[in-house]
Amino acid sequence: MRKYLVTGGHPAPAFAIIDFIRKKEPDAEVVLVGRKYNLDGDQGLSLDYKNALEKGLKFYDLKTGKFIRRLSFDWIKNTIKVLNGVWQSFKIVKTEKPDAVISFGGYIALPIALMALVNQVPVFTHEQTRKAGLSNILIAFFAKKVFVSFKENVNQFPKFLRKKIIVTGNPVRDSVFNIIEKPFEIQKNKQVIYITGGSLGAHSLNKHIFNLLEQLCRSYIVIHQTGSVKKYNDYQKALQFQSVMQQKHYQYYVKEHFTDKEIGYVFSISDIIVSRSGANTFFEIVRLKKPAVLVPLLWSAGREQLLQAQILKSAGCAEIFNQNKSSEKLLELINKVSSNYEIYKSNFSKLSSLYNQNTEEIILKEINQYLSAVS
Repeated sequence: MRKYLVTGGHPAPAFAIIDFIRKKEPDAEVVLVGRKYNLDGDQGLSLDYKNALEKGLKFYDLKTGKFIRRLSFDWIKNTIKVLNGVWQSFKIVKTEKPDAVISFGGYIALPIALMALVNQVPVFTHEQTRKAGLSNILIAFFAKKVFVSFKENVNQFPKFLRKKIIVTGNPVRDSVFNIIEKPFEIQKNKQVIYITGGSLGAHSLNKHIFNLLEQLCRSYIVIHQTGSVKKYNDYQKALQFQSVMQQKHYQYYVKEHFTDKEIGYVFSISDIIVSRSGANTFFEIVRLKKPAVLVPLLWSAGREQLLQAQILKSAGCAEIFNQNKSSEKLLELINKVSSNYEIYKSNFSKLSSLYNQNTEEIILKEINQYLSAVS
């Protein structure tokens, strides 16, 4: 019976791999290392922690820091956090003794991967984004295999590492394709817009939606995933708006997060997605062929969210909204996609090279081939 330790800053592909492992190797044990809370000092529970509880996974809350390249008080504070994260990671790996560590990048993954190396546990890592992150480039130096979502990722790694890189595409969780539970019953008499800022939510996007809410509800059915960051209290504000909209007989549905069991219904009934353009959202939109208005996080590492949004816009599948523009501009773009819906949807045929339905199988096969060879 093998034990896999899964970690990283991207919970959606991590859970896609976890679900695939459990389906193919029902006797295997899976341990998840991530963040219990959304942000430091915030008591909003993270989506990966909630999903881990729902799936009955053993979960470790890793408290670590990010590397800051400029000397400052924050540099000192984060360096202390990084050292604490390394020590915590050493204890986790030493205690669990996994057969393999599967990383999905980000500052959470790096100390776990380093301590796996110290404890002679093989590391496998996956890069989701259009622009490879620093953590994954560092992990690639000692990883046994490096899986990437885009063929363009290959040249972002040092030449001597490229022989271990495999272009697999991005793991997409099965739950987005299957209706398991309905968080609410929608009487569909208009186009449905699903608004999401990713697992944390997006306060700047939420503010635009609140500005436009009545106009949106007149024309559309609106599903709004707000996130659960307590600092902004967006979920409570959305609930107040929901009460007002219901009194006006508009269909406005609000949740902090959608669970794996609920997300399939949300995607199935939605026509247009309004969202950030992180790698996981990007690939879900591509696989499900959902026209979108994308709001890239302006300070994402390597501007990766903008790069991913531009792929969809260039193909004619989406529009891009700069969150610094007026809310009315966002409404204009939503209405543009709505009015030309079938054209945007048909353009997904241009992105067929990004479809890979065997990603999880390729990744697990490569990991097992390595483990079998060294056992």
